[in-house]
Amino acid sequence: MTDWMHTVVVVGGGTAGWLTACAVAAERRAAGDIRTAVVLIESPDIPTIGVGEGTWPSLRTTLRRIGFDEGLLFREADASFKQGTCFLAWNGGGDADRYYHPFSLPTGYATTNLAQAWLANGGVGDFAGFVTPQSAVIDRGLAPKQAGMPDYAFAVNYAYHLDAGRFADLLRIHAVDRLGVRHVRANVTRIEGAPDTDIEAVILDTGVREAGDLFIDCTGHRALLLGEHYRVPLLPVDDVLFNDSAIAAQVPYADVQSPIPSATNSTATPAGWIWDIALQSRRGIGHVYASSFTSDDEARRILAGYIGSDPTLRDSDAADWRTLRFQPGYRARFWERNCVAVGLSAGFIEPLEASAIALIEQSAALIAQQLPRERVIMDAVAKQFNDKLTYHWQRIIEFLKLHYAVSRRDDSEYWRAHRSRGSWPDSLADKLLLWRQQTPYHRDAPMLDELFPSASYQYVLYGMGFRPQYMPNCAETVELEQATQDVKKQSRRLVSGLIPNRSLIQELVGR
Repeated sequence: MTDWMHTVVVVGGGTAGWLTACAVAAERRAAGDIRTAVVLIESPDIPTIGVGEGTWPSLRTTLRRIGFDEGLLFREADASFKQGTCFLAWNGGGDADRYYHPFSLPTGYATTNLAQAWLANGGVGDFAGFVTPQSAVIDRGLAPKQAGMPDYAFAVNYAYHLDAGRFADLLRIHAVDRLGVRHVRANVTRIEGAPDTDIEAVILDTGVREAGDLFIDCTGHRALLLGEHYRVPLLPVDDVLFNDSAIAAQVPYADVQSPIPSATNSTATPAGWIWDIALQSRRGIGHVYASSFTSDDEARRILAGYIGSDPTLRDSDAADWRTLRFQPGYRARFWERNCVAVGLSAGFIEPLEASAIALIEQSAALIAQQLPRERVIMDAVAKQFNDKLTYHWQRIIEFLKLHYAVSRRDDSEYWRAHRSRGSWPDSLADKLLLWRQQTPYHRDAPMLDELFPSASYQYVLYGMGFRPQYMPNCAETVELEQATQDVKKQSRRLVSGLIPNRSLIQELVGR
């Protein structure tokens, strides 16, 4: 039987479009498939909407899989290393109101649950620092690897902060020049095919008809194919996560040699939170907030105060700040007939924990690896894809809500509403009950490929000050004692052997 799939048409560029095109083209090339063509149609009139400048460690695997040169990120995309997130003021303020959600798992996590030992000893001090040496590395602004290590290798797990626009440009060049993706600059004016049948082709404003077997909708919030054509609704989640607005600023350093932090800073405010992402040449800073709890003017005032209070930053022209609106939610289905949505067309919640690019990666990998070879197989692939992505979206919502639900902030209606049991997903409420007597642990996870592993729940829970009602009995075992000693030993070794972020980046850019 000959293969049915001959043409994959990606409609829309940006990170979602180009990363998906690269994933499909690279997978086809690795499989020796020279018949399946990948075409990306990009509007010359619609600016790219950045989906954030923070990523997950999974991006290293994705880039390696498509044959991308890691050094390009540092030379051309203003990239820096990211080792996790530092949360500030999420419990109401004070010097002690700070904790890390690092990317490294707790030491010995496959067989040893260090959280039990930490809780049994009173749960005092920095949880992340007790279970992983990465906390010490982040604290000191050190790089996650040593000079001379191969691309994507590491001493401690890492991702990237990067300029999303430049990153998309690099992916475009890689897709076209290295992977054979055909790039078409045009606007889609009509979709050929009834809403209850497959899409046969898209008609462009150049008069060209682009036919395809699978159409990937990367048209952003508009969702031209899945939303407008197939009318798959967006399921709102603003009753769980209230943020629907953001003000974004790009702020240069006062000194071009300023240290580059090893983590995204996330600072809570009375009606939202501020992200602070350090690139090589500037900091990307933005205020995410709920318009139903504060005004745009007040949100801008708080952002201006944050930027103005930092002496390492230059003055920022507020006239250049961008105000963004979004409806938090996700599609009822992501794959409909021969159309699948990736990126903002599939949904968006809020940038907390930087899940947007990770979801693009997850979707792109599934499409590339399970590309239907016959039309009759597509519906089965679509059902599996929809089930998996729906699960991931629901778990992301649950995990983000955890940050708010266990907060002790009581200084505004925004925080009181977030802490109210009525706004929690039932799955989160059940877990919080369970965690009164036991810790989150990977043996309890329902799926192997959880986007947020149980370790992430531990970092947030215990970083935020959550303590079980019934403290675990945990007699010191040889394994636990060995693991705690290993953390201390590794911390000393890493701190003495790693150099600051900016120092390593300068070496990478210079080579």
